Amino acid sequence: MRYLIALALRSAWNRRYTLSFTLLSIALATTLLVGVERLRHDVLESFSQSVSGTDLVVGARSSPVQLMLYAVFRIGEASQNMRWTSAQRISRHPAVAWSIPLSLGDSHHGFPVLGTSLDYFTHFRYGDRQLLRLQAGKPFEGVFDAVLGAEVARRLGYRLGQKIVLTHGSGALEGAAHGDKPFLVVGILAPTGTPVDRTVHISLAGMEAVHLDWQGGAPVPGFSIPSELVRKFDLTPRTITAQLVGLKQRGDVFAMQRAIADDVEEPLMGVLPGVTLDQLWEVVGQGEQALLLVSWLVALVGLGGLVAVILASLDARRRELAILRSVGARPRELLVLLALEGVSVTVGGILSGVALLGALLFFGTPWIETHYGIALNGLSLSRDDLVSLAKLLGWILLAGSVASLLPGLRAYRLSLIDGLTPRT
Repeated sequence: MRYLIALALRSAWNRRYTLSFTLLSIALATTLLVGVERLRHDVLESFSQSVSGTDLVVGARSSPVQLMLYAVFRIGEASQNMRWTSAQRISRHPAVAWSIPLSLGDSHHGFPVLGTSLDYFTHFRYGDRQLLRLQAGKPFEGVFDAVLGAEVARRLGYRLGQKIVLTHGSGALEGAAHGDKPFLVVGILAPTGTPVDRTVHISLAGMEAVHLDWQGGAPVPGFSIPSELVRKFDLTPRTITAQLVGLKQRGDVFAMQRAIADDVEEPLMGVLPGVTLDQLWEVVGQGEQALLLVSWLVALVGLGGLVAVILASLDARRRELAILRSVGARPRELLVLLALEGVSVTVGGILSGVALLGALLFFGTPWIETHYGIALNGLSLSRDDLVSLAKLLGWILLAGSVASLLPGLRAYRLSLIDGLTPRT
């Protein structure tokens, strides 16, 4: 067996230029397949950890998925708001440790504007219970202070001290800008890989202030309240979009959920973020299955190229194989020889693909997080990740080994006379 391995390596080296392209195709297929699987895992983890440490998301009674879409991902619009008095009543419940009000509806150049309280910067968590961190500046203090998500600041080129103008609603209607009440950028959050990066954060008082002279979704004709006079008005909100709730004891979550559902003052609901995010992923996560299928097809194409190259070389090597038969090599040894060549190319392609993926993750993870908001784990692998990676590479190696048997079986059938006799 040892001499067959040495012979297979020498034979592969003699055809190194041809096999190197096959090895490259297998390496790229391995990189794509393992990379997609890793990206799929990290995207799912990032998706499921868009909000962490929150026990309940409370809002007006509707669809739980719809509530999560606009409360966490800032997608869509709330069909109905919840009263501020109800939010205050829930926050004073003995089982509640903290609560964060969320008020949505306005935008800035396509980015959602979120009105909230300072508790947002204290209690909101994402990922593995990570707190929000300011990259520059400080949380809002004044009525017209704004804190930008990392992607908002990067894409719009904003810096501390700049003034920005918010737009009522999505900004699709002409004349919807709150131009008379600009906001001052006082803080920029560090990247999180969550919808926080794409959000402009202001205070609840600021959200109320820009709408003092608006009614029914439009400015009141001939009536305007200057920004310097808004503090003379009561800026307490009447309604909010939703509320994030953290409990003192996690075991009280179902009792609190029933208490919210049974509220006689207003029809409300409290949803468990983890359960609802899993339901939402079943809807939006179909694309990653299709992407994984395409990656497997690319891997099969690479292995098919390996089979084609070895089969195509058999005609040129028939005399070589016949000479090996003439000096005592048995047909099964020729089968092993060809199979070893294919397996060695497959192993080389797998190792090259893993090395290429490692380099891409090492250098590309910060860029992907900055430009696409996808939080990747980079080169850090848990035990489960290593097991999953080993299984995936094992399947690729198994497929390559099976593919390598096809040329070996053809060589097995070649006869000594057929190899030595010239064709006419």
